[in-house]
Amino acid sequence: SVCKENKNNFLRQFFSSLSVSATIQKSTTTHAAVNGDMSVGEGLSEHNSGLEMTNENSPLTAAEPPSPFCPKQNGGAASPADESENSIRRKRSRKRSDTEEDSAWDSSYSHVLNFKHSCPEPWLLSDPGVMCILQVSADKLDSITAFPKFFNQSSYTKLASYRRAIFQALEVASIRAEKTFPPSESDSLEEQIKPMLDWAHNGFLPKGQEGLKPRENAAEYCVFPLASESSVLLDPIPPEFPPSAKRPRLSLCKAKPGTEDVYSREQMVNEVLKNHRSIEEFCLSCGKTRVATFHPLFEGGLCLTCKDVYLEISYMYDDDGYQSYCTVCCGGREVLLCGNANCCRCFCVDCLDILVGAGAANSARDLDPWRCYMCQPLQQYGVLKKRHDWSLKLQEFFVNDSGQEFESPKMYPAVPAEQRRPIRVLSLFDGIATGYLVLRDLGFKVDVYIASEVCEDSISVGVVRHEGRIQYVHDVRNITRKNIAEWGPFDLVIGGSPCNDLSIVNPARKGLYEGTGRLFFEFYRLLSEAKPKEGEDRPFFWMFENVVAMSVNDKRDISRFLECNPVMIDAIEVSAAHRARYFWGNLPGMKRPLCSSGMNKLELQDCLEHGRVAKFGKVRTITTRSNSIKQGKDQHFPVMMNGKEDILWCTELERIFGFPVHYTDVSNMGRGARQKLLGRSWSVPVIRHLFAPLKDYYACE
Repeated sequence: SVCKENKNNFLRQFFSSLSVSATIQKSTTTHAAVNGDMSVGEGLSEHNSGLEMTNENSPLTAAEPPSPFCPKQNGGAASPADESENSIRRKRSRKRSDTEEDSAWDSSYSHVLNFKHSCPEPWLLSDPGVMCILQVSADKLDSITAFPKFFNQSSYTKLASYRRAIFQALEVASIRAEKTFPPSESDSLEEQIKPMLDWAHNGFLPKGQEGLKPRENAAEYCVFPLASESSVLLDPIPPEFPPSAKRPRLSLCKAKPGTEDVYSREQMVNEVLKNHRSIEEFCLSCGKTRVATFHPLFEGGLCLTCKDVYLEISYMYDDDGYQSYCTVCCGGREVLLCGNANCCRCFCVDCLDILVGAGAANSARDLDPWRCYMCQPLQQYGVLKKRHDWSLKLQEFFVNDSGQEFESPKMYPAVPAEQRRPIRVLSLFDGIATGYLVLRDLGFKVDVYIASEVCEDSISVGVVRHEGRIQYVHDVRNITRKNIAEWGPFDLVIGGSPCNDLSIVNPARKGLYEGTGRLFFEFYRLLSEAKPKEGEDRPFFWMFENVVAMSVNDKRDISRFLECNPVMIDAIEVSAAHRARYFWGNLPGMKRPLCSSGMNKLELQDCLEHGRVAKFGKVRTITTRSNSIKQGKDQHFPVMMNGKEDILWCTELERIFGFPVHYTDVSNMGRGARQKLLGRSWSVPVIRHLFAPLKDYYACE
């Protein structure tokens, strides 16, 4: 197995320098526990503070990950210490980036964390401002006047907890410095913190560093109630069973009505094994009994908070191709990677030790390769048992995410064969004309295919491969109502706006309302213009596609505008690569199961040129990045040729996506440019699956 471990970061420096209490004692121990029950940060969540859902929101706005740490980060080789300890196990330790370090404070459930320091000796620092004890190496401490040096704009944009932490810290600083700010016209946390940030970036004037020093009566200036000494100092002797890393958050705001039995996951396991309660009564991720839905992969449930987390990040993958978070809880401070070459799942140490049994994580570490509980035979491991129909349940989980209820789309009766006419299509963000290619492959007669595309390479592919049959128009933002009237009427409107600013994998994303995220509203605008007017009785269909790993709030906003919930389709069922995407629309049978046909190339070997051997059965999601070709925990190339590892050739990439060989080989484009075109495209077998029912409505050859 391969471990990914986590280390502490700037926020501990930042809060340490701002500590309200002067209770600092030197420690010779190498461990300290951190009590993460935050009574204030939770009261400043977006929902409670009235923060408008904009691009500044957290990637996990509705519910942050139920775990104290993001378990891994890109890159990083095996540490010498690990190799010397056991080279066979190939344990790899990775440092997290600043952004992921900050995400350690984005948890609503953190309870007990262990930090190790060797040199210099650590300091125990009592910080009532954040209601915890921090163990910080002396060389990590710095003055709060170094705020501009340590402030991370990317983390501020990405992480709700980082913004809350900054707000809390600057609020304490302003009280010390007796600095007042003009009242904000808005209740938004963003508006309240802006003048504070300006003050901090300008050196905390007029008093500067002198005004920020703690006073003798520091307790009087604390914006949070100080805990008693007994509640702050921690027992250095660890309990026999450490408390769960999943704990319900506390809030300063008024509690919601209703009662709920709150269990730790250890108590949940005890209730199931000794008191014979059903595991389906509990949230498998946090132990709550107020279950909102089922866990899609394992027997058990998910509460509303954990459900939202699962929807957002279950399809997040790191550069090594593995899931970013635990398969069970979508959290985890340390995760173990499955050793099955065709599996991309990981399980956190907490889930193994709590749900499977004490010592399960250490036992897994000793196995090489270790096969995860999705790859092992169907049986019960502790209280963890894979669903026998997990594949269907996974589809149902995403299909039934009806955060909003909408009327069923209008169903059009099939058109008699003699009355069918050629189809007229408007394709927005057309890419490399996948829609046209599929329609022609299915035998449709295409009367008009209007495509809006701004990428010159994509246009070149469409022009050359389809011999000028596609009418390319300008930027989607410049298409007017008059244009739609001139080019129409349309029978089918399709599109998938760029996902860069929607994907939570992108730490610098701007969300649905800024950057390229706003292009969704161009699709919505033109879809509204293209729909049949009142009195027109003709079939009309549409489809919108985007990435699965988006914020729950962005997804629900899109659904609210389009007035339907999406279906999630993963191309792994009909191709040799993972590619999970959301599809909104009114195409007939969108929710039917995805079935493979004999013409689909389901294994990587089927996509390779002669003389080349696949090392894997399937490959992970292929993106525009060149390193997305590498597979597995050791980042192997997926092909062997002449006894050496090799990358996937462009022709092989085209087969994986379902395109004809050499489809993108135009304009002397290099390999990198061709992969970028393919990485932004749709999977041909998936679009074929979605478009096939339209044969009952439009003329075919």
